[in-house]
Amino acid sequence: MTDSPIAARRRRVSHREVLALAVPIMLSNLSTPLIGVVDTAVVGRLPDPAHVGAVAVGALVFSFVFWAFSFLRMGTSGMAAQAFGAGDSREVRATLVRAILVAFGCGSVLLLLQSPIRELAFGLIDASDRVEALAVSYFRWRVWSAPAALTNYALLGFFVGLGRTRTALGLQLVLNLTNIALDALFVLGLGWGVEGVALGTLIAEWVAAVAGLAVASRYLRAGGPDWDWSRVLDRERLLRTFAVSRDIMIRSLSLVFVFVFFMTKGAGMGDVLLAANAVLMHFVDASAYFLDGLAFAAETLVGQAVGAGDRGGVVHAARRTTLWAVVVALAISAVLALLGPVFVDAMIVDASARAAAHEHLYWAAGAPLAGVWCFQLDGIFIGATRAAEMRNAMLVSLVIFLAGWWLLTPFGNHGLWAALYVSYLARTATLGALYPRLLRGVGAPECGTHPFEPPGAPA
Repeated sequence: MTDSPIAARRRRVSHREVLALAVPIMLSNLSTPLIGVVDTAVVGRLPDPAHVGAVAVGALVFSFVFWAFSFLRMGTSGMAAQAFGAGDSREVRATLVRAILVAFGCGSVLLLLQSPIRELAFGLIDASDRVEALAVSYFRWRVWSAPAALTNYALLGFFVGLGRTRTALGLQLVLNLTNIALDALFVLGLGWGVEGVALGTLIAEWVAAVAGLAVASRYLRAGGPDWDWSRVLDRERLLRTFAVSRDIMIRSLSLVFVFVFFMTKGAGMGDVLLAANAVLMHFVDASAYFLDGLAFAAETLVGQAVGAGDRGGVVHAARRTTLWAVVVALAISAVLALLGPVFVDAMIVDASARAAAHEHLYWAAGAPLAGVWCFQLDGIFIGATRAAEMRNAMLVSLVIFLAGWWLLTPFGNHGLWAALYVSYLARTATLGALYPRLLRGVGAPECGTHPFEPPGAPA
């Protein structure tokens, strides 16, 4: 018997269930780029073009600062899924409370350190005095959203871990639609400029956080009226939470370095190639939005199977989510191969940059197929909360990427893109080599030794 109404079930998920988990995340991710488009369109109506650059610079700063805390999303997802799979409602609730406490703690630290963070960030960005002044104004408003933004990371991970991706979609829509409406009101209606954009985002983050906490509280009330604070603050569980968080942070920062390095080296090749790479990376990023839906589904299903001690369930979840991820990757690559030239022509006016983008388009078109395997392995390892292995694999992959770039440097921008593919392959190889060990750490001794083919596993 479990101690909760959340019952662990050993079963095999259907294709429909996989898509039911993945599609809401895909739709949620699609709504996110819309914020940047709206922000740009709104401030673009102001007479001073520096407003557009200021919002872009300010948003970039927060993207990198908040990304360092992505462990709140990934770590919470895996731990919540495992507690759910084990049928342990008290640990499900404790996982959420711990994540919220960590989110508020980290957000408060960001508020306390906002001055040095601001000085460091804008010291590294080479912008005009006008753009920097406006971006600093944006920063001073938006930084107060830090506790709410990090709480939203934790809530997203929690709902994904429980398989409630429709709830995650709903909260993301609350955040994004509120942001869009307030942007229009504050900037176009009240004329508040960059400060209006920042204030709109600030309020939207807090609205989404409060709404998410309300939904989580209502859902978890079925587990009992009392919070088990001794479990929430249990030393071993807290240490595990911090260890997972630390390792995922190192892994995430290493991954960010790869893409920053890619864009930096591209910039060193001249404005034409920089522009071409920037547009092509938009295609790569957009494909990742879709593929994340299947990786998130893997997190949920693998985590719940690990919690239930069901090794066959882990294998089945890995196979089924990866099957759909490959289908989606093939579709995206086909679309980019066929329609990529049209997209490029629509996004680039300069003839030289357009020609360079056409020349390198096949690298962006192939990226979904090259990256889908490591994306899925990320989801599997996050669901199993094997953060130390993810950290080590990413550090090794980073070294391999840098070595690949050094060897491929004579091939110019083609070599740079090839090095990015090397990073995908390195991440796949390093995590793939550790996957059998992950399986051995799960229960269900009836499984075979092949990582994707246990005896009797359903097709």
